[in-house]
Amino acid sequence: MTADRGKKALSVDLPVPRAHSALRIILIRHGQPAIAVSPRESHRGFRHYIDAYEAAGLDPGEAAPEDIQELVGELATVFSSQKKRAHESARALAPNAELVVDPLFAEAPLAGPPIPLLRMRVTKWAVIARVLWYAGYHPGIENYRKAKHRAAAAADILLRRAQADGTAALVAHGYFNFLIGRELRRRGFRKLGTHRARFWNAVRYERD
Repeated sequence: MTADRGKKALSVDLPVPRAHSALRIILIRHGQPAIAVSPRESHRGFRHYIDAYEAAGLDPGEAAPEDIQELVGELATVFSSQKKRAHESARALAPNAELVVDPLFAEAPLAGPPIPLLRMRVTKWAVIARVLWYAGYHPGIENYRKAKHRAAAAADILLRRAQADGTAALVAHGYFNFLIGRELRRRGFRKLGTHRARFWNAVRYERD
């Protein structure tokens, strides 16, 4: 990905870690995208909705919460996925930070299940699609095993940044943040907060 002003690709060298008495990693879900979040759709409509959601940026009327701005606003660097809704949210939270954007942090994908005769809110379709994804329904998309591997690689990057600076922050996506958090717990971090399906959800992970 081409680097813009204030934004660069993850291929650059990260700083050499130095000792910190405590490490903190903050995982933040993006704000509300510029798309209706709960329309009713058929299974075909849900497939189109997935594509539209993936392309949407942050809703122009969406304000970044002050409490989360206080968590990350003074950081020199913030990580984000390449999705518009994520890196635009990161910029809203930390306008002066260097924004490191990379597709490694993208959401674990969903595929619309071919269930005819049903018309539901897209939030319910998403739950069904995620359950089926766990069960092995991943036509042409990343599967659960690969998503877990990617989450471990993401945790490596965030941990290295935390070792260098004391704190690392990622603005990305709800489910993938959960996968990263589970990997951080496995590495001895304690969780402060809860991963919820809401915009701007922030969960901190700390290790002494």
